[in-house]
Amino acid sequence: MTSNLLIDSPIIQFTILLTVIFTVPPIFERLRVPGLVGLLIAGVVLGQNGLKLLNSESETISLLSDIGKVYLMFVAGLEIDLKQFRKTKNRSIVFGILTFLIPLLAGIYVGRLFNFGWNASVLIGSLLASHTLLAYPIVSRLGVVMNESVTVTVGATIFTDTGALLVLAICVGIHGGEFSAISLASLLGGLAIYSTLVLFGFDWAGKEFFRRSGDEQSNQFLFILLALFLASVGAQIVGVEKIVGAFLAGLAVNDVVGRSPVKEKIEFIGSVLFIPCFFVDMGLLINIPAFIKTLSSIWLTVVIVVALISSKFMAAFLAKLIYRYNTAEMLTMWSLSLPQVAATLAAALVGYQTLNPAGERLINEGVLNSVIVLMLVTSIMGPLITTRFAALLQTPQTNFEPENISNWWESSDSQTAEKTQHPFTVAVPIYNPQTQRYLIEMAALIAQHESGQILPLAVTKAHVHMDDPQLGISLAQSQKRLKMAEEISQEFNVKVSTAIRIDDDVALAISRTSREQNASLVVMGWSRTTGLRARLFGNIIDSVFWSSHCPVAVTRLVSSPKTIARIIVPIGDLRPQTISAWRFAEMLADANKAEVVLLHVFNSNTPANLVEQFTTQLSDIVAKSQLQVNTKIQIIIDDDVAKAIVREAQAFDLAVLRSVRYRTTGGLAVSQVTTQVIEELTGSIVLLGEAHL
Repeated sequence: MTSNLLIDSPIIQFTILLTVIFTVPPIFERLRVPGLVGLLIAGVVLGQNGLKLLNSESETISLLSDIGKVYLMFVAGLEIDLKQFRKTKNRSIVFGILTFLIPLLAGIYVGRLFNFGWNASVLIGSLLASHTLLAYPIVSRLGVVMNESVTVTVGATIFTDTGALLVLAICVGIHGGEFSAISLASLLGGLAIYSTLVLFGFDWAGKEFFRRSGDEQSNQFLFILLALFLASVGAQIVGVEKIVGAFLAGLAVNDVVGRSPVKEKIEFIGSVLFIPCFFVDMGLLINIPAFIKTLSSIWLTVVIVVALISSKFMAAFLAKLIYRYNTAEMLTMWSLSLPQVAATLAAALVGYQTLNPAGERLINEGVLNSVIVLMLVTSIMGPLITTRFAALLQTPQTNFEPENISNWWESSDSQTAEKTQHPFTVAVPIYNPQTQRYLIEMAALIAQHESGQILPLAVTKAHVHMDDPQLGISLAQSQKRLKMAEEISQEFNVKVSTAIRIDDDVALAISRTSREQNASLVVMGWSRTTGLRARLFGNIIDSVFWSSHCPVAVTRLVSSPKTIARIIVPIGDLRPQTISAWRFAEMLADANKAEVVLLHVFNSNTPANLVEQFTTQLSDIVAKSQLQVNTKIQIIIDDDVAKAIVREAQAFDLAVLRSVRYRTTGGLAVSQVTTQVIEELTGSIVLLGEAHL
């Protein structure tokens, strides 16, 4: 009796959930199985068909799962790249219609084939119509996100997800009461008014609040959360499912949060807590006997999976015919639109839990279990196909002028006139006396090369009372560090202008001072993300990356920059941000009379003509350089990019890497390849982050 009371305790249930979320996903990811699959299995094991430690009907699980469900759809709306959608708007809409309508019709046919009613059949169709961009990190890593087939597919997501959720809202509304033309018109009218209010009202309110609140990230975070739950409650008031409101809220505040630190905090809280709770609850809902029975009469599951795969392929094939895409582009579009995770699972759960006045579910356990199998199949199949064929995509030819290459630190054309009125300034935040020398040497070499100056900056944490003795001690220590920085700088004969800043926020102090002094570059020392607060809200480097107006070079130097003779720069694509990493290395090499090697790693399946095309484009860019630096291009074939980079970099004095902005869980927002290189490489590293635009 006592044990049952303990298990029913909300604190015990929450502790069990946290333990599962903390331990299970890493184990499954090591087995190369998506962590979300592990959470589903954990739910089955801990549920009523297993250890009976968790109950889906308990208030704790129900609340956390509901929050996770709306959070999942909110993040889905938040992650849609509206800028990319606008670039290929017309083609994205066409492909969105194709990859929505064809699976919708296929799903309706499947529903009618298995004797489901029209309403349930339409809902089954809507479950197949959306897609989750699960493989987007793969195309980003391969450097082909600018390929039109990728941007069109990303843009189509806004149409498929919105359309699928609107169909869900109508189906749920019809199932919940007596259907008539008047009730349908009323539902559609209310939905139209509500959608307009959310999309335009929240967008306007968010921009106004962010403009007035300045740097108050905590209040901005709370505002976004409030917008999410207000939209969810509003959706229920007008008679539609709350996940529709959550998705619309994500679209509405998409432009507001942009790429700000607030967006990372929102996504982090969801991805580490609430969304995993939703997947565990999905596992709790799986009835093992019913699941086995579904698989024993496997035809429903097989037909649903085949209908999804074939209909998504047909949509991509028609897009190929209409816009004359090649086979690799068509298969990439198909594979990106295959995975059915976010909207599909959330909508399936809503359909399963929706009861009509007679107590009948909108969709039965067989459909729910088939959707779970569909998720497992497509979440593995989609990324595998993307990895195979996205490597074959061609990237658009990039035109670089010599003056654009030499002024790589310019964040936009509008700042060019402003920057040319000031000398090239390298801001150097200093704190650790043990690493200070190498940091100042790096900044001085770059400033010397550009006939500029360096700005050593010491930030002292503010106290409530400005006459606090501890503050006086800190200021004295800062003065000592700045004096040492001046002495080191004199060895390079560069102009030095020191600064001390008293501030509560170290990162903002660095960003604000560098902006006030019109710095062209910020050079920082490496620091690891440690402690709970840093894991939750990111470290100082991460915050400077987000807020800085100019590029930020984060350095981990194991020897003096003056001794650097060979520099390696991994080149993943030919975008300006990547070329800027080469330009940084070239500038440092020119100061040291060093050699630069540009390394590109191709997949073993890449056709020879694409290798040749990329090499030619890269050679043309190198030829435009105004500096006489010994620059070589090295092309190697290897399916493990990170290991190849680490292996080749061992023979070099410095590796210059580029920060690729990813969804992050605190710390530097870099790609998976860059993360692995940083962890495994023992030599000196510079991680170059572009200006936040």
